[in-house]
Amino acid sequence: MQRPLLSVGQTIKVRCSKCRKNTDHTLVRLDGQTPVEVTCQVCGHHHKVRAPGVKKRTAVPKGLTLRETEKNEWAALRPNWETAEATDYRMTDAYKAKDLIIHPLFGLGMVLRVAGTQKVEVLFEDGKKMMRSK
Repeated sequence: MQRPLLSVGQTIKVRCSKCRKNTDHTLVRLDGQTPVEVTCQVCGHHHKVRAPGVKKRTAVPKGLTLRETEKNEWAALRPNWETAEATDYRMTDAYKAKDLIIHPLFGLGMVLRVAGTQKVEVLFEDGKKMMRSK
């Protein structure tokens, strides 16, 4: 069975980065028969195509779990941290990448990135955690 040929203006179902679910989209740009840009028919958001159900994956070395990889990353970075510069974690505080924080449950951690509004990704000894921030 052949796949139907795609064309600009056609409706396809892909994941909307704004709605955060699979919705109908109008094709805006193609690269051969691969959709590149679409417009969501629900919210009107114009974005690049991300195939339904596909999540970004972190590269994990063969033979290690993701948690072991994160623990190794923490162990490698830990000797370079000045613990005196670490601040107590508060959801109401604003953080930026490379800030050191002390969490009452998870312990010492480093902010890896600001992950959108009111969220930061922090690397603790236990692994990466998504934390709330201002």
